[in-house]
Amino acid sequence: MEKALVAQRVANRLFSTENSVDAAILEASQLMAALIEARQEMGVAATLGTEAVSKIAVAMSALTAAREACVEAHNELAEVKLRIGVRTKMVGTGPKGFAAPAPVEHDLRMVG
Repeated sequence: MEKALVAQRVANRLFSTENSVDAAILEASQLMAALIEARQEMGVAATLGTEAVSKIAVAMSALTAAREACVEAHNELAEVKLRIGVRTKMVGTGPKGFAAPAPVEHDLRMVG
């Protein structure tokens, strides 16, 4: 199989992993916000649920470390790609792993 196709398959998995970790960080932060908002809405003491909020903070820290590890792996794989002679690069402005849609051509007519 062509090296570029194999490299692209790995890159797609890497992008998927990075996106999943990002989504998990976002979910954890929204959970923390929801816990704090619920406590305030119910008018209960700030000490109630503190342990749960602390555990979510620990989880977010671990997810952030996982995200940093993904970035390091990404950089290492970029070097590996060059060492094995794969020079292709994805283009696009959308989410990682997805190319931008082809531009739409418009039929322009002279008016006069």
